[in-house]
Amino acid sequence: MFDFLKKKKTKPVKLEVDETLTEEQKNELRQEIEQLTVEIASSEPIDCVFAEKYEKVGLLLAQLSEIDEAIAALEKSQSYKNSIGTGYKKLMSLYNQKRAESAKNGDDAGIDKWMNKMDDMRQIAKKVTISGQ
Repeated sequence: MFDFLKKKKTKPVKLEVDETLTEEQKNELRQEIEQLTVEIASSEPIDCVFAEKYEKVGLLLAQLSEIDEAIAALEKSQSYKNSIGTGYKKLMSLYNQKRAESAKNGDDAGIDKWMNKMDDMRQIAKKVTISGQ
């Protein structure tokens, strides 16, 4: 009856485990990135194919913690075809990571830059949702 008087049970705190990749895993990812890059260079410029391949490259680069390169590849993917899949989500998280980094360094211009990019991504999500792609 008087739940506000009872002490609430605390939930166990989940510790975030930093998953580091072994050198072998990193080499496998780099080989996959190289293979995708060769496929992109040798294939005909079809927007949906390019978008998919650049998205894969961006996600792999993000796994390797090569953030700037991952952002460039994911942005290129979005330029070929707007989508709100895993590439979109990863790009938003990378933008947020860069924004937090700028805030930590006290870089107001950097904060504005990354916030504007996040706003642009939200507009893309809005367009895609409305158009039903």
